[in-house]
Amino acid sequence: MSTTSTTSSTTNARGSGWRTVDLVTTAVLGVVVGVLFVAWTYAAVGPTTALGGVFAPLGALMTAPWFLGGVLGGLIIRKPGAALAVELVATIVELLMISRWGMLGVGSGLVQGLGAELAFALTRYRSSSLGTAALAGLLSGLFAGVYELFVYVQAYTPAFKAAHVGLTALGGIVLAGVLGWLLVRALASAGALRAFPVGAQAREARLATPRG
Repeated sequence: MSTTSTTSSTTNARGSGWRTVDLVTTAVLGVVVGVLFVAWTYAAVGPTTALGGVFAPLGALMTAPWFLGGVLGGLIIRKPGAALAVELVATIVELLMISRWGMLGVGSGLVQGLGAELAFALTRYRSSSLGTAALAGLLSGLFAGVYELFVYVQAYTPAFKAAHVGLTALGGIVLAGVLGWLLVRALASAGALRAFPVGAQAREARLATPRG
């Protein structure tokens, strides 16, 4: 493939219109992430309890992997609504599989997805950089932390509530933003995302690297 055709493909994929591959990937990614959410629901119990025993709001750090849907959807698909859609699909899959959180969990998915969506909207859906991923994780954490003040940790003191929101945001940066970016970068480098801008950019980078 020539540089011109690769650039054209990247430009077309970056447009605002949704392609069939975008819709299918959103659905598949949402289901996969939803299954991961279920696994994390059980895996996080021990660490959350241990951290909470040291300082109650510290357990908020362990909520960050639930923000991955929005981060991954935005980084890979880069279309308006993708981050929100993947996060919501994942949350609904989790609800159908274990229904531990009920509709409160769907509410969490909605606000988390909106946080990530805002981050990608600020870049006009043109960036899959580490900075954008970190911002998506941060905003997902902020939105989720504030939401949880009203549904999960109402009994916290004002100082604990502030710590809860801050730690949720911090976890979002590291465990959703940075981790999500590393996952997408690995997939793109492996050639699994050729249909998307991030995959085309990874290919261009490989072609531009001098071979010894």
